[in-house]
Amino acid sequence: MKLNKIIKNISILFIFLYPFSLNASSNEEEKYRYLDLFGQVFDRVRSSYVEEVSDKELIEKAIDGMLSGLDPHSGYMNEEIWQEMQLDTKGKFGGLGIEITMEEGFVKIISPIEDTPAYKAGLLAGDFIIQIDETPVFGLTLNEAVELMRGEKGQPIIVTISREGAEPFDVEIIRDYINIRSVKSEIIDDIGYLRITSFNEQTEKGLIEAIKEIQSTTNNPKGYVLDVRSNPGGLLSQAVKVTDIFLERGEIVSTRGRDKKDIKRYRAKQNDKTLGKPLVVIIDGGSASASEIVAGALQDHKRAIVVGTQSFGKGSVQTIMPFQVNNSENLTGIRLTTARYYTPSGKSIQGKGITPDIIIEQGEFESFDFKTLSEADLKDSLDSGQTNVNQDEDSKKMLTEFEKRLEIDYQLQRAIDLVKGISLYNLRDN
Repeated sequence: MKLNKIIKNISILFIFLYPFSLNASSNEEEKYRYLDLFGQVFDRVRSSYVEEVSDKELIEKAIDGMLSGLDPHSGYMNEEIWQEMQLDTKGKFGGLGIEITMEEGFVKIISPIEDTPAYKAGLLAGDFIIQIDETPVFGLTLNEAVELMRGEKGQPIIVTISREGAEPFDVEIIRDYINIRSVKSEIIDDIGYLRITSFNEQTEKGLIEAIKEIQSTTNNPKGYVLDVRSNPGGLLSQAVKVTDIFLERGEIVSTRGRDKKDIKRYRAKQNDKTLGKPLVVIIDGGSASASEIVAGALQDHKRAIVVGTQSFGKGSVQTIMPFQVNNSENLTGIRLTTARYYTPSGKSIQGKGITPDIIIEQGEFESFDFKTLSEADLKDSLDSGQTNVNQDEDSKKMLTEFEKRLEIDYQLQRAIDLVKGISLYNLRDN
């Protein structure tokens, strides 16, 4: 491909991304001066770089650099990334199972996705990946880092993790195809526990089915706990539909772009499927994007009490724009930040996140490690002969995996207690 043809194609791309007024001749001249500079640099790289690089690779890196230089969430998707992105939104894809961004030149984990290789390996929200196998991350683009982490199912990868308060350490992860069950549910003391791990095409349907199952199992549930901790987000449409499940009316979220007149509002359209029962939402630093939309809307409408810790603060909207190269059947595309999210009260989520109504740091009950005494345990107690010394150990053996997790999940325990308290208050009030 001749250089002048490449420059022409790049010019067309710039024009598409940055429309301008025909009357703004000075801006037009400046634009083409810089496009000419781009052409000169492109030609010099082709002829003088230490290794031969294909025109395709140079162009793709130039496009990705233009986009990723704007913000951490904009970027270029080549044919392979585009195809995997289509699978991501359907809830099945290959990889490690982490939502990431770039910060200070390193890959930062927004959140590991539950039940994925990264989650099982113990990676945490806020961790930095500073090396992938033998390749240092510093200096790579986000897409380049993602490419290094991709691979065939069963292939191991070693990532070097920098975590606050600890020396850097290596973690080996086995890549896998990830089928995400985005909604999980349990019943705890007649309280419905709803856990959303991501927002994909299955989420609304899965949540409705979980609520119906809880209502059929427990005729009159006391309330619900909605857990979106370590949920990196996903589809805006699903965030809106999930929020709508708990509301009767009102705005859920608005998006505002470059033009102040370009405001899009999303409103509740259906009845509250939980019948107005007490609702507590749990968030943490790994709750991002769609999770923050849900928590913010339910908080603003006073439909739920939000507990936990400050959320991530990813309040920008990315629009996916497909492109066809030379009439090829395979698509490439760009992910471009085009707007910001605002809660119903008009608060921006971007860079701020959602502040819980009640801040609850995660922790454990130390009392779980000790035997609890009662009157029956005292010497010569009237009922001492009826006690079973192995009762505590036997009951622990009978605990389900979820009940074992509940014993050490301080935030969830407090959320359940809060639902119980609201339910009891409502009964007395009636």
